[in-house]
Amino acid sequence: MRRLIFAAVLLATTPTLAVAQTGTPVVLAADASRTTASGATFTAPAAWGVTTSSTFTILTAPEPDTHIAIVHIAEAADGADAVAKAWQVYQPGFARPVQLVTPRPARNGWEERQLVDYETSPNEQAAIQALALRAGTTWTVFILDGKQATTEKRGAAIGLVLQSLRPGGYAPETFAGRTPHRLDAARIEQMRDFVETSLEELGVPGASFALYDNGRIVFEGGVGVRELGRPDPVDANTLFMVASNTKGMSTLLLSKLVDAGQLRWDQPVTEVFPSFRLGSEATTRNVLIRHLVCACTGLPRKDFDWIFNTPAGTPAETTFTQLAATEPTSGFGEVFQYNNLMASAAGYIGGHLYFPDLELGAAYDRAMQEEIFTPLGMTDTTFDMARAQAGNHARPHGNGLLDTPQVASMAFNYSVVPYRPAGGVWSSAHDMILYVENELRQGELAGGGRLVSAENLLARRTPGVPTGEDEFYGMGLEYNTSWGVPVVHHGGSMGGYKSDIMFLPEAGVGAVILTNADNGQSLLRPFMRRLLEILYDGKPEAAADVAGAALRNRTAMAEFRSRLSSPPAAGPAQALAAAYDNPDLGRLTVQRNGSEVVFEFTSWNSTVGSRANDDGTISFFTIDPTNEGLEFVVSDREGKRALVTRDGQHEYVFIEAP
Repeated sequence: MRRLIFAAVLLATTPTLAVAQTGTPVVLAADASRTTASGATFTAPAAWGVTTSSTFTILTAPEPDTHIAIVHIAEAADGADAVAKAWQVYQPGFARPVQLVTPRPARNGWEERQLVDYETSPNEQAAIQALALRAGTTWTVFILDGKQATTEKRGAAIGLVLQSLRPGGYAPETFAGRTPHRLDAARIEQMRDFVETSLEELGVPGASFALYDNGRIVFEGGVGVRELGRPDPVDANTLFMVASNTKGMSTLLLSKLVDAGQLRWDQPVTEVFPSFRLGSEATTRNVLIRHLVCACTGLPRKDFDWIFNTPAGTPAETTFTQLAATEPTSGFGEVFQYNNLMASAAGYIGGHLYFPDLELGAAYDRAMQEEIFTPLGMTDTTFDMARAQAGNHARPHGNGLLDTPQVASMAFNYSVVPYRPAGGVWSSAHDMILYVENELRQGELAGGGRLVSAENLLARRTPGVPTGEDEFYGMGLEYNTSWGVPVVHHGGSMGGYKSDIMFLPEAGVGAVILTNADNGQSLLRPFMRRLLEILYDGKPEAAADVAGAALRNRTAMAEFRSRLSSPPAAGPAQALAAAYDNPDLGRLTVQRNGSEVVFEFTSWNSTVGSRANDDGTISFFTIDPTNEGLEFVVSDREGKRALVTRDGQHEYVFIEAP
């Protein structure tokens, strides 16, 4: 359920030189094709301003604090030189230290790609990235700079620009019109070899996957082990948390209610659940059933509230309490903003309509079991954490501060239980491929009869708000035509568990991949790409994508370690208060064991390290496996010690407890 995008934020001051020299941006009424000074082409997003010169194009977000610069560099010694020259064109005098330089595989017509990250300090709420792209002897440099809140909110538009940026005259690879191969024994073995090699490359202990081809499951099984240090192998029935893949199953429940006449997709939510509130009364009145699961309401992520402050026994009603205190940051349908609370509300409302006399969580669990899991034969699948972990299940893994995986605590993952319609189900590759089969059969059950109408099953795939180039979010499912053939999919992410489902309606092919480590995230998109390569004789790109991601993971962790003190530096550690409070995130208690320091939250805890930032501030970072990387900046508020943490669009201040 955690999602990382290529997005960056720059200085607290907005760059002015390049923009001022080119005049007032022309604001686009719709997405529009543009050509750069070097002849490269890209799509400029609607509502963004565009200014051009003889050497660069600048795109300005609707919030004027964020820009994309696409700079033409005629000659450069290498990617780093091209980036340095591009900055001097766009923002003369730019001299921020480089944090990380990582090569990326040649793609999309570019013969060479190099990604540059820059050092920032946390209170800037900033990060800087540049991407150097070479075609022939000419370089095109993509620079992203802006405020963190804006780059998260406008992430889909930024992705559109970057994904569509290609050398002049380059025609993207397309599988449109090709007849897919069948997944015979040889091609299945190619998929298995790819998974096995990728797990080794990425340091993932185990994975389970399944393949479906035109009416039958052609493979289901596992690679690797359920837990490091133990011999038990992963198999087709090994349980994993499938996280946000729960969303598509929750919307399937809503589809059945639409079939039964108990819901309409365009019905106001308050007509069926009168106590629902979202921010203001005006906003609440506009929320329709489909808005709960479309990621299109403009409601940003607000995950920290439940991640940090979910004690055992937290009721399902908490979803609605939190939503009532949250207001969208953009208009309905304006941008893609992923929000777990809305999907949680959707599932609970669906369960309530089936069993109005039951507690919300119990009603949802029963409705999903009786209406979805049992009819599909998904006997492994459960929301019961104890049941899932009592038998054949995969343990979560993460790297922490090491280059190799370690078994991780499950404590973090219990925080999703009260919000489980958004991402709390456990399942197996065997069960998930049955779910995929029903999607390909458009609601018709394999044994006869029908689970749901084709009309309302397919409504979930209708392209809604764009998430990038030729990519859209539907209702708990994503729709992608990047390769010229429709691919419907959705990923899932909890601590130590990364998964994806995908199916190609025109080819009649589907697949599931479940992994038991955080680095499994780097396998999901390449797994999809490898399936397409095998089906359509595509360019062999997936293996290089995995290798490139593995290199970046290792390089980024090495850089992170190089500036981190673990255990934390004695002075900053001794200056910490014994406990801190935040009205939304609860209590943070500081535990000491010799030189080791542990931050203990309501839901989980982690060892921390410290870092001295370039602006003179001190940060503490969580470092335990699957929880590493959460930052807390030392501060003060009204004479009291404080720790500040941030997500994309929110700041939370923990104040010293009395």
